Amino acid sequence: MSETPKSTRAGHGADTIYWDPAKKSYVGAVSLGYAPNGKRRRPKVYGKTKTEVRNKIRDLKKEVQTGVKAPANYTVADAVNDWLERGLKGRDEKGTIGKNRSMANKHLIPFIGKAKLKELSADDVDDWLDDRAEFLATRSLRDLLAILRRSIAHAQRRDKAARNVALLVTAPEGRPGRPSKALNLEQAKTVLTAARPSRLYAYLVLSLLSGVRTEEARPLTWDHVFLEATDGIPPHVAVWRSVRKHGETKTRKSRRTIALPKQVVDVLEEHMRWQKQERASRGMEWSPTGRVFTTRSGEPLDAANVRRDFKAIVKRARLKPEWTPRELRHSFVSLLSDHGIPLERIALLVGHSSQATTEAVYRKQLRPVITQGAEVMDEIFGTESDQSGD
Repeated sequence: MSETPKSTRAGHGADTIYWDPAKKSYVGAVSLGYAPNGKRRRPKVYGKTKTEVRNKIRDLKKEVQTGVKAPANYTVADAVNDWLERGLKGRDEKGTIGKNRSMANKHLIPFIGKAKLKELSADDVDDWLDDRAEFLATRSLRDLLAILRRSIAHAQRRDKAARNVALLVTAPEGRPGRPSKALNLEQAKTVLTAARPSRLYAYLVLSLLSGVRTEEARPLTWDHVFLEATDGIPPHVAVWRSVRKHGETKTRKSRRTIALPKQVVDVLEEHMRWQKQERASRGMEWSPTGRVFTTRSGEPLDAANVRRDFKAIVKRARLKPEWTPRELRHSFVSLLSDHGIPLERIALLVGHSSQATTEAVYRKQLRPVITQGAEVMDEIFGTESDQSGD
């Protein structure tokens, strides 16, 4: 038997529940004391039954007690956009922020963006991810869930959410993703041969033979490149910055100084001479940033420049067009592994060692130079891979 719609009011200053004929629903007026301006704070909640209204009154009071002021109309889309706008300060706009914004706009906001954040349930999140699993790889689903978790956590820090239901959910298995690949030795040599006439040649040689990330190679400056041996320290490159907004590397453990194979030294010396000639012939002053790799107009390279030029090189090498610049780093690791180098040494070369190991190394030497990768790459490629051209 349904409840009889009639007004039920309590005394002044107490919670009140009554029937509103105009809205055809029960109304709960909650007594929350007085605001700083002296006005009474009596927010209202609505429901089809008194029980529903009582539950909403209870939830509202819990929010007040915990200091959370979750707006009734604050949506998932609002939370995600707030996180993208304020929660990723210091990150690369075209990299991290752009990637997360693109994923959110394609696969998150159109599907659950309109949901009220305070009403979002774990079941809602599960249903959304299960639907996306038909179209996305498992890695992408995990990234999407991470975006939602971080967005809600950001809302919690702003007192706009009481709990993070996304933490109760596990990403499902999605479609098989594109596995990361590595060039074998013959393919690597073919790519370098095809790249020889390109202005990206030195960039690719450095990436493939030293394992630096593409985001570390693009902002590299000449003052971090040491092409001569001094005081017993071999030629090396200091990987201490990236294209992130404030210039830091991906993590502290990514900061490393790596000895350069002889072939890389030769190519970089040639690249430096060519760069000086190019600037002189065009009447351009040396860039105050001193970038090692630039566009034809002397501007810093961006990811799009590298992908476009690398795609053309891969085509010239007659390889399948699916290769990407980041797989040069995978190739570096694979070639070392195939050559019998232990995994822990490879991890050190690519900046994946534990924080404790990294800190221990930097305590002993201000600029530790890791030589093993250089020595092995000289042995792997040897003189037969000399790309000196005709």
